[in-house]
Amino acid sequence: MPRYRPVDPRVDLPTLEGTILEFWRTRRIFHKSLDLRRGAPEWVFYEGPPTANGKPGIHHVEARTFKDLYPRFKTMTGHFVNRKAGWDCHGLPVELQIEKEIGTKNKRDIEAFGIAEFNRLCRESVTRYVEDWERLTERIGFWINMEEAYWTMNPEYIQSVWWALKRLHEQGLLFKDEKVTAYCPRCGTALSDHEVAQGYAQAEDPSIYVRFPVRTGSLADEGADLLVWTTMPWTLVPATLAVVSPDLRYVIARGGYAGERPVVLAASRMEAVLGSDATIVREVSLDELVGARYRGPFDFVGPGSPDEPEKDPASWRFVVAADFVRSDEGTGIVHTGAAYGEDDLRIAREHEVPVVKPVDAEGRFDRRIGPYAGMYIRDADTRIIEDLRRAGVLLRSGIHSHSFPFCWRCDTPLIYMARPAWYIRTTARKQALLEANETVNWYPEYIKDGRYGDWLENNVDWSLSRERYWGTP
Repeated sequence: MPRYRPVDPRVDLPTLEGTILEFWRTRRIFHKSLDLRRGAPEWVFYEGPPTANGKPGIHHVEARTFKDLYPRFKTMTGHFVNRKAGWDCHGLPVELQIEKEIGTKNKRDIEAFGIAEFNRLCRESVTRYVEDWERLTERIGFWINMEEAYWTMNPEYIQSVWWALKRLHEQGLLFKDEKVTAYCPRCGTALSDHEVAQGYAQAEDPSIYVRFPVRTGSLADEGADLLVWTTMPWTLVPATLAVVSPDLRYVIARGGYAGERPVVLAASRMEAVLGSDATIVREVSLDELVGARYRGPFDFVGPGSPDEPEKDPASWRFVVAADFVRSDEGTGIVHTGAAYGEDDLRIAREHEVPVVKPVDAEGRFDRRIGPYAGMYIRDADTRIIEDLRRAGVLLRSGIHSHSFPFCWRCDTPLIYMARPAWYIRTTARKQALLEANETVNWYPEYIKDGRYGDWLENNVDWSLSRERYWGTP
């Protein structure tokens, strides 16, 4: 009868794991696994690099479990998988960590502190926790080539980034433009579409309905006001156009919240906005609306204002039609601030309307904006609402809860604003990306046409510019 060595049923798992790790380390088992496969078909794996300016957390263990799974599987199926490690050294995460340490609150503070010294601290910080990361990497059994890791701040890596940029330029995919992009006024930089998607959260903002008195045509003769809804009162300052939908039915209504002073809005929104006591005076044709001129609530900037008295005030503040106006909320009439919305800028250019920019890089109104000059735009909202009330153009106000994008690093509400930036024309490769997605075996399968497929389908050109200090030069 065979005899087996007695095994203690009480296994000390940490000790057992330590014994295995010691065996792997002293006998260089990982490197031997590479040597066994040299010359075999390659399966390339570069780790999406972590930033070593902070200690690793449990979410890194989870991510590295998946990163370890596929290289091991491909090695077992006969491939050579080099598994190259890397360190992400640049970007906002590093800068914000240093800002916390030195107490700066914005870009002006950094420049006063000294950009060279700031960058020196950033460079120093990215190596601070490398040993912690290396210990974790070994402890969780993640096989990856740490000895030949790439560092994104090394000249060789930076040169490769410039090489890639050159190739994009040669293919006509690199261009400079002024587009509306998500911008963080605290960090002082634009964010990519991917970064914006990471920062959405529920927010409570003002909900106000504002009258724009009509100045020309039959609507003016009847004393009617366009009724506009917004959750960002500050955007009324640079408002340039009023937009209606060619697919909605519009009416003049009075009563309810409107009182006896008539307003123009979509018929489908009348009861929700004005209440059940409101009545229709008459229908309004699209021809009556389009081209009608109105008086905006503020005249600090724009043609005919004290800032631009020589320009024709008739070059803006009139009604146009477009297909982006929604019927499920608001009034069916939206105002646009050309520099503060993608649709806003597009339609302003179509109608050759001036682009007014009264907000500075820190999200504050500039010197032209009278009583609001120097105020952070969101802080100005309360005062703007009170001024609208005193002017007699505020129909009603409340609070609106909705999903809103915040900076994924500092939690500041983002501003959509027109800024010059460099872009990669990813939209030119949209069809190729969609076709490549069809070849991927997704698990779970619904991601192919769901979250990932939707992202590809709604792809926008990639904004490269980051108006910061510690990044690829």
